[in-house]
Amino acid sequence: MAEVVHRVTVGSGAPAVMVHCALARHDVLLPLAEAVGGQVTLFDMPGHGRSPDWDGKQDYQTLVAACIAACCDGPTHLIGHSFGATAALRLAVERPELVDRLTLIEPVYFAAAKGTPAHAAHAKAFRPFVSTMLMGDEARAAEIFNDLWGATPWGAIPARLQRYLVDRIHLIVAGGGPIEEDADGITTPERLADVNIPVTLIRGAETQAVIGAIHESLVARLPDVADHVVPGAAHMVPITHMPEVAAIIRAADPGID
Repeated sequence: MAEVVHRVTVGSGAPAVMVHCALARHDVLLPLAEAVGGQVTLFDMPGHGRSPDWDGKQDYQTLVAACIAACCDGPTHLIGHSFGATAALRLAVERPELVDRLTLIEPVYFAAAKGTPAHAAHAKAFRPFVSTMLMGDEARAAEIFNDLWGATPWGAIPARLQRYLVDRIHLIVAGGGPIEEDADGITTPERLADVNIPVTLIRGAETQAVIGAIHESLVARLPDVADHVVPGAAHMVPITHMPEVAAIIRAADPGID
């Protein structure tokens, strides 16, 4: 699967791989790739865009990390958003020879924030989504998820895009275990202490509180990290505030051509 996902490469120069958020496609990050510069590879995660469906046989986050690895030809700057950022972090922990820099934009590694009031609030807010999925109402679940994490109100989303989101809402459940429980310990202090590369964190000032708690945890555990907050932005910051995000990435990475 990692070899057959749909992918494109734009630009030239220092290599980078960009990984979109769940329920999106690679092209939502194309404007960011062009603004950042360098040679950027983007792909559609399994079940998204023009990539094959997820077959349900492999842990979804592990599969996405393998897709990232297949895009790396030597040490590479990984730039991930939301769930895509969690897969990028996983690859940096498990395959450090492939990663020389990380940019994590609102990584939804909720396990890293466990024990905080923000995590408790997140768990409470997410219960209606879980309940609705259990009842089999995927259309309503997609609407609830979009209200929590999307940038556009559900009623303002064109019907074709609504259907795209509904058809893929099961992938939110597929990727939920690793980010909620982190059974493999990717975000533990011990494993993150070994991530000896520069890490740039980017979040919106108006995002959910749990993202701030996740960032605080990562800042405390990573050896070389900088946390950036974009004023006026929420979870979809790389799309809604693309120029600001591109400027942060370029300033942090002197190797970009």
